[in-house]
Amino acid sequence: MALSRSTRVNLLISNGHFLSHFYVLCMPTMFLTWRDAFQVSFAQLGMTLAMMSAMTAILQTPVGFLVDKYGARLFLVGGTLLMSLSIAGMSLATEFWQIQILAMMSGIGNSVVHPADYAILSGSIEKDKMGRSFAMHTFSGNLGFALGAPITAFLMASVGWRGALATVGLAGVPVVLSILLQSSILKDQTRGPAKAGASVLSGKELLLNRTMILFFLFFLFGAMAGGAMQAWLVTILHTVKGIELTLAATALTAYMVGSTLGVLVGGWFADKYREHILHFVTGLVCLSATMMLVIDWVNMPGLAIVPVTFIAGLSLGASRTPRDVLLKDAAPPGQIGKVFGFVSSGLPLGSALTPIPFGFLIDKGYPQMVLMLAAGILFVSLLCGGSAKASSGRGGGAMPVAAE
Repeated sequence: MALSRSTRVNLLISNGHFLSHFYVLCMPTMFLTWRDAFQVSFAQLGMTLAMMSAMTAILQTPVGFLVDKYGARLFLVGGTLLMSLSIAGMSLATEFWQIQILAMMSGIGNSVVHPADYAILSGSIEKDKMGRSFAMHTFSGNLGFALGAPITAFLMASVGWRGALATVGLAGVPVVLSILLQSSILKDQTRGPAKAGASVLSGKELLLNRTMILFFLFFLFGAMAGGAMQAWLVTILHTVKGIELTLAATALTAYMVGSTLGVLVGGWFADKYREHILHFVTGLVCLSATMMLVIDWVNMPGLAIVPVTFIAGLSLGASRTPRDVLLKDAAPPGQIGKVFGFVSSGLPLGSALTPIPFGFLIDKGYPQMVLMLAAGILFVSLLCGGSAKASSGRGGGAMPVAAE
């Protein structure tokens, strides 16, 4: 049975997105082995991952400008290939500086993924399927995060760390070839002319206007709250609630599973009830924040924590795809690359901001404040999201943009 064109597009884009997330979490699995092999410190190991993430975050917006100007397909092919070959190249490293350079190169390749993917999906998928398409894109990335460590660990046990890196890196080559061979079905975003008499923004002015700054903060604050849950939930449940580590880890797993499944729920809702997206996002984020407060303030048996963390993750995950659709609707025609490149850079930045200061709170004896602050950050994110939607003219999109 032949697959529909939209299904083929989703599979091609999702495979590349899976790889980009998989590669990020295959590296930490190598840390202990690299420490012995290259005689380096944990700080140097951590710096490797930080350098990769920094290159991605810094370059996403410039790449978005290039995607909008020249088209997304060649950038997607080149970025995915660079990312894959950089990971495979680590298997040949004889000095640790070579690992670090290749990690930076992989980050450069990864910077292409979000701007190019969203530009292609916006141009290739029917409007009534856009929510589910965005959901599949996010789901594939979450799946890459989930499978990166266990698959890499299995390969390390089977063929050693060099063989593992060569295997997972070269596995990206067939993905690149499939994208290249079927590139004819990948359509770039539509480009509409500016309305007569409308004021025109440059690309820089677009990204720095009120609407896009608010969307950036919406994404940033949501990632900050999610990062706090992922980094410190186990510690908080164990130190504050006295829950044994195994059960606390199970609660975190429930949160992550709920978050992943919620993405698919949100995609379905975004397509079926598009006119109610903002209300849906508002209710879900409020529910997730409330569940965080319940965990923090209510004394309950350890097992009862698990469904509560699942609901917290499910509701936050379900808000993500409608959030992406809101941003897509606010972006002017032909500007998806730079808009998603800029706004989605708030995701890695937000995830990086909270672990250290919240860890400081725990060190100072205030672990009970972490979830309360995370919930508060979510409520602040809603103010930004609602203001961004209102500023965009209730779906009318941002102002026209001058040709670059």
